Amino acid sequence: MLFELLFKIRLSKKNTQNLKKEVMDYKIRPIHTDEIYLLNDFIYEAIFQRDENNLLPRDVIFKPDIWIYVEDFGKKPDDLCLVAECDGKICGAVWTRIINAFGHVDNDTPEFAISLYKEYRGHGIGTAMMREILILLKEKGYKQTSLAVQKDNYAVRMYKEVGFETATELEEEYLMICKL
Repeated sequence: MLFELLFKIRLSKKNTQNLKKEVMDYKIRPIHTDEIYLLNDFIYEAIFQRDENNLLPRDVIFKPDIWIYVEDFGKKPDDLCLVAECDGKICGAVWTRIINAFGHVDNDTPEFAISLYKEYRGHGIGTAMMREILILLKEKGYKQTSLAVQKDNYAVRMYKEVGFETATELEEEYLMICKL
């Protein structure tokens, strides 16, 4: 079952300076109720920011079109969230909910959000989390899931790798769907 999967990843020498390990153990599990507040951090981390030297203020998450991803999370029956835990610390989250937001398709399709803290990106944790939540969504009877992503976001490649396909191409972003 997906709830106690353990993974190991090898880090490049460049990143071992930050994490102080060559091999990192992590597990993917459902979020606990007392951890839901962490989604406030993860929704900020999920915002694609092209200019690392001119980041948006953290309170941008309270804009209605962003806050909808985390507001009262866990109170709707379609709210699902998995987290990655590294050395006892939550380092990433992937969650879905049926909302009318950037990646809205219809009222039966959960929209996808994912993020990791910067120092954990690029090592397969995000891909592993995505694969596990796709399995969970399928087990729960969903037919598809969706997301919106800026065209120049490096994550587009990861989304395609796990099965998302472009459904609509807008001026600056893609609306992507993954059939389950």
